[in-house]
Parts: sequence; structure tokens; C-alpha cells
Amino acid sequence: MNKKIKTDAVDSLFDAILCLKTRKECYIFFEDLCTVNELLSLSQRFEVASMLKKRKTYLEIAEKTGASTATISRVNRSLNYGNDGYEMVFGRMENQTAEENLPPSQ
Repeated sequence: MNKKIKTDAVDSLFDAILCLKTRKECYIFFEDLCTVNELLSLSQRFEVASMLKKRKTYLEIAEKTGASTATISRVNRSLNYGNDGYEMVFGRMENQTAEENLPPSQ
């Protein structure tokens, strides 16, 4: 964990995010918190990470997302040498999807 970002203010922000319960609540909160461009940039990076995980090429990613090669490279570096945050979230999302597709218990 980067010690530069570990502050009481960041802890408070993360606590607020952890309080959100629905996608609608996320929209409401993040529209107040971020500019449209900030939110679109965050979602673009997440989409880039998802496509890199699926082994898409930089060209395919740039064409679909509009991300620059610099952004794609930065996200790729995080995927390969970061703290595994993307992998943690992707794994949880895959597990959640798998659980949602299970037949109901009898």
C-alpha cells in the first residue's frame, strides 16, 4: 500500500464508499464527488484493465475505449506490477456472477 495516500481523509472516503449499497447509490454519490470527466476516466481505466486481462491488443483497446497508449500502458503496469487490486476485484466480480448463475437451492 502506498503510504502517500494512506491518510485519514482517504480512509474517510473509502468508508463512505463502503457504505454504498446499490448501483443507484453509487451514481448519486459519485456524481456529487467527481466531475463527469473524472468518473469517465476512472471507468475507462477499469475497462482498459478488463480488456488487458482478456488479452486484447493495445490497438483493440484504444479503438474501443478511446484510451491513449500511455493510459493503456499505465494500466498494464498496474496489472503486472501493482498491488493486485484489479485482480482482487475481477476475481470477486467473477465469483459474484458465478453465484448469481447457480440454480436455486432446494
